[in-house]
Amino acid sequence: MLACCLGAAVLVETRAATTPAQPAPSASLLAERAADIERDPASRATERAPAQAPSATATPTPGQPTARPTVARTQMTRAKRSVRPSPVAGLTQAQMDNAHTIVQVGLKMAVPRRGLVVAIATSMQESNLYNLASGVLPESLDLPNQGVGYDHDSVGLFQQRPSSGWGTVADLMRPAYAAERFYEALLAIPGWQDMSVTGAAQAVQISAFPDAYAQHEGRATTVVGALV
Repeated sequence: MLACCLGAAVLVETRAATTPAQPAPSASLLAERAADIERDPASRATERAPAQAPSATATPTPGQPTARPTVARTQMTRAKRSVRPSPVAGLTQAQMDNAHTIVQVGLKMAVPRRGLVVAIATSMQESNLYNLASGVLPESLDLPNQGVGYDHDSVGLFQQRPSSGWGTVADLMRPAYAAERFYEALLAIPGWQDMSVTGAAQAVQISAFPDAYAQHEGRATTVVGALV
């Protein structure tokens, strides 16, 4: 029995002695593996780099709306605002532009539509809707004008007189200012809305020809209708 055990032990030792030992990795092999890892760090990375944002010059996706240039929109808006009203009732473009100014001032002052008709009819009679200088006021000739009148020192669309307290020559030669002064005088007249167009105009102008304004009521109504 003891001989058997000894024989087994000898057999195990013999096999162990005959099995070749695995050689340890050489220093050069370890260095080569480390170099491989350094050359390919992504193979051991646990996170990925964030995606880069698309370039500003990237081609837009088909069907995706593109922004319109702000400059183009601005130019279109300005073009719309600069459109002049088309003349009606036999007026020239210059007359229609002056009528447009008179109506716009009235709308800003919340003047009723009838008051706009009174103002247009008055200017038709007084200056034929032209911004007139005065032949007796040399300073008015140096200001922008559309003709010259000779009715004392009357100037502008409504032939208002500086000597009567309507304003300075320079102010009265500005269509918007002249219209504003006319409306202020009209609105200050009690019951003007119940008067005829010629009656309301005469109450403001105190003309030597009080019935002259009536002939312009129809055309003035047409002009206001086109501008409002």
